[in-house]
Amino acid sequence: MASNNHNKAAMTTLPLYIAPARYDNAEAALAQVRRIYGGSIAHLRDTLHRFVAGEDVGEHVRACYPFVRVHSSTVARADSRLAYGFVAGPGTFETTLTRPDLFGRYYLEQFRLLVKNHGMALEIGTSTQPIPVHFSFAQHDHIEGSMSSERRLMMRDVFDLPDLAAMDDGIANGTHEGRRGEPGPLALFTAPRVDYSLHRLRHYTGTAPEHFQNFVLFTNYQFYIDEFVKLGRAQMVDAASPTPPLSSPGTW
Repeated sequence: MASNNHNKAAMTTLPLYIAPARYDNAEAALAQVRRIYGGSIAHLRDTLHRFVAGEDVGEHVRACYPFVRVHSSTVARADSRLAYGFVAGPGTFETTLTRPDLFGRYYLEQFRLLVKNHGMALEIGTSTQPIPVHFSFAQHDHIEGSMSSERRLMMRDVFDLPDLAAMDDGIANGTHEGRRGEPGPLALFTAPRVDYSLHRLRHYTGTAPEHFQNFVLFTNYQFYIDEFVKLGRAQMVDAASPTPPLSSPGTW
């Protein structure tokens, strides 16, 4: 449960800080990720709603993503034909994590493989990467439209907003250059980049990201969409079909 601690030196309101801890059990590691992320999001949503209602919530409000970190001292690992679930060599590797409600099974698989392949514990804790307040909105939150223009401008000073500098594709593109002493990347995309993509899906399709399956097909003709919808409806009325729901734009 998040609680508000006031850092008087920085004048920043933060949720309860959860220090890094080591886990050799994937399920326990994922539970800690959920705990940190849930506390951070609850802190942002609660403070944001109070801000919208006109309360003075302090000079700055911040909550950060959870992170996972691994330390490896050798290139040796279990024999595996998988292209994931291991680090390529010795060193410290780290990434931030988001939306365990969507990616929980994926995280769990990765955690299990890292522990199995390297025989090492995972370190889970609160990162220093702020969660942009827009990425904390619940599905039907429409906050800014209920505020005055002055209050909307003030929001930029009080909360962290999306920062494109933290959302580049440098790791996936092979152009990432870490600073000396900085952990190497443990994933192709950091939490802010993943959140940005999830919001783009909702923005362009009118559908919440939890309704998407593993692949997205882009098309520039409406009649393709019409045919896909007809196919989906036909599958839903087929008693033998393994696809009971169909989510359309607007999530209906």
